[in-house]
Amino acid sequence: MRVITGSARGRRLESPTGDNVRPTTDVVKEAVFSIVQFSVEGGMFLDAFSGSGQMGIEALSRGAAGAVFIDSSRRSMNIIKRNIALCGLEDKARTVSGDSISFLENTNEKFDIIFLDPPYMTGLLQSALSKSGKALKDNGVVICEHPKEEKLPEKTAELYLVRDYRYGKIMISLYKKHEQEENEPR
Repeated sequence: MRVITGSARGRRLESPTGDNVRPTTDVVKEAVFSIVQFSVEGGMFLDAFSGSGQMGIEALSRGAAGAVFIDSSRRSMNIIKRNIALCGLEDKARTVSGDSISFLENTNEKFDIIFLDPPYMTGLLQSALSKSGKALKDNGVVICEHPKEEKLPEKTAELYLVRDYRYGKIMISLYKKHEQEENEPR
């Protein structure tokens, strides 16, 4: 697992091990950043259920103004901090040890991009998605990584599905706020 491009390009990142850990592949990571390429530079990125922190680190490497990394695993949090230091991005990164859904419910911060990639098929993704609208800037995006078998809603209280992208067995679902619905192509 490596940083694909930007200031930390080529850095090899440490990843947690175990059956419940599933790092985003380089193909999917590159696709995600192609989808949101114009929103990254200067934006605020939230990497919920961070694991290794690779998505937030990639955003920082590509010019994001800042990133918040959230994970409830102490082991993952230690790896995230080491990876951030390895890439020299400590000044733009903030780590939060705890529950991503609680963070989304209680934060007053607003993000340009929220990346959600919890353990698959647990219901955590749907729960986090339903809480994400509060933490999303008006013209921001929520990106969900999930298996193609896991169905996500067309709409939540604050968000609507813009588009699904399929990469083998993995789906990337892109959500925006309802106010923009009339202006967005499907």
